Amino acid sequence: MLKKTSIETQERDVVSITEDVKASVEQSGVQEGICLITIPHTTAALTITSFWDPNGFLDLQDEICRLIPTRIDFKHQHDTPQDAAGHVKSSLIGASIALIVHEGKLLLGHSQGIYFLEFDGPRKREYFVKIQADPDQ
Repeated sequence: MLKKTSIETQERDVVSITEDVKASVEQSGVQEGICLITIPHTTAALTITSFWDPNGFLDLQDEICRLIPTRIDFKHQHDTPQDAAGHVKSSLIGASIALIVHEGKLLLGHSQGIYFLEFDGPRKREYFVKIQADPDQ
């Protein structure tokens, strides 16, 4: 099963996609297997982090921006300095996540959520969810 979902982001956005991915797993009917989430973007990323405190998302984006600030001395200047910084952030954090499906559900910790990180918004974005059953199912 492959599902494509479109989203619209804001600048420095953190968008939860957890419930949609969980629903995709349930709809697939797969009991044991793998769930792959991927994005076709070079200035965005996917991560897993805690959903308990919304200020944690601000901390996450603040620290990413502190580690990789928008600068005018990037060699890549295709669009804007923000675009160049977004490429570096995306490459370091990653554009895909693989999760185990067990007993028809994602194996996530009790406070873990799946998040789309926007580094160059606002943008129209998309992500893909591929659910693959184990061969013995």
